[in-house]
Amino acid sequence: MPKDYYETLALSRSASAEEIKKAHRKIAMKCHPDRNQGDKAAEEQFRAATEAYEVLGDLEKRKIYDRFGLEGLKSSGYNGPGNANDIFSSFGDIFGDLFGMGGSGRRPANGPIPGSDLRYDLTITFMEAVHGVDKEIEITRPDTCWTCEGTGARPGHQPQTCSHCHGRGQVMRSQGFFSVSTTCQPCRGQGTIITEPCHDCDGVGLVNKKKKVTLKIPAGVDNGARMRLSGEGEGGRRGGRPGDLYVFLDVEAHELFQREGNTIYLRLPLAMTQAALGCKFKVPTVHGEKSLKIPAGTQSGTNFTLRHEGVKALRSGELGDMIVVVDVITPEGLSARQRELLEEFAELEKESGAAHQEGLFSKLFRKSA
Repeated sequence: MPKDYYETLALSRSASAEEIKKAHRKIAMKCHPDRNQGDKAAEEQFRAATEAYEVLGDLEKRKIYDRFGLEGLKSSGYNGPGNANDIFSSFGDIFGDLFGMGGSGRRPANGPIPGSDLRYDLTITFMEAVHGVDKEIEITRPDTCWTCEGTGARPGHQPQTCSHCHGRGQVMRSQGFFSVSTTCQPCRGQGTIITEPCHDCDGVGLVNKKKKVTLKIPAGVDNGARMRLSGEGEGGRRGGRPGDLYVFLDVEAHELFQREGNTIYLRLPLAMTQAALGCKFKVPTVHGEKSLKIPAGTQSGTNFTLRHEGVKALRSGELGDMIVVVDVITPEGLSARQRELLEEFAELEKESGAAHQEGLFSKLFRKSA
């Protein structure tokens, strides 16, 4: 929280409600993130001014703040915008709507309205996920109408206080023994009615705008990862803070590699003769080609580990491993000469392999007897 909300808005403690609103709008117009992209100081000033207005623009909160300061606000359950206490305030509003009790945390009907969070689904390649990439995306989002500063009213005109609910946004109705608070229909709970709507936004306070955003995707992200871009969601109204943009990543499959966590798997097909005699290979990895020695007599399904040839861990930065799984391929469509050589090889195998085979069969028969 700021040390002094009045100082944040450059106001005296005797400032009127209209002066508070004008001071906040002035700062919001000047420091809005959309007008100061990349300027962290301006963004922080915008957020501080919005927080100050949420307190000073609310008569009850201002009374508590003027009398007891920040600690008094904390004691009353207010710990600033965008935190868990807002949840309890919402529950207070629900009970108030049902039983006419009123919620102590209810936002003023004509106060700032924060923008909603938005979602964007982005598909990236397998290698982009492994190595990281900068992506420029274009989004179309409802943004603050700067013609009317998000009020919805034509410049030079102000929204009029609703005569039905007297600006509260709620009306009381008697139902038996209970007084029930319901949304005011003429103003739709806003507390004000726009008699002269803005031509650019038709009185909504928001207009659709296209914007390009650069997304820095770190190395090691996986399918389904979610990235949050603060302040890049729907624009706020009446000086409210903008929402956030959540980007969900969909990683395409690779034709050679499979991934489990930070480990990469590659299936390596070997000819029968290569597996029997041994060989050396240049195998592809996600970081380039690496040499791999296949010893003579390698069987199908044998695994070879290449250390630190996997995916970088997002938190520790440590590289995972790559596992090469051997698939020995049985030859098909033999030529006459190939068949002749294999038959000759089979004859040579009989002498050395017969004794081993007979010993194996005798062991199996003894176990089954």
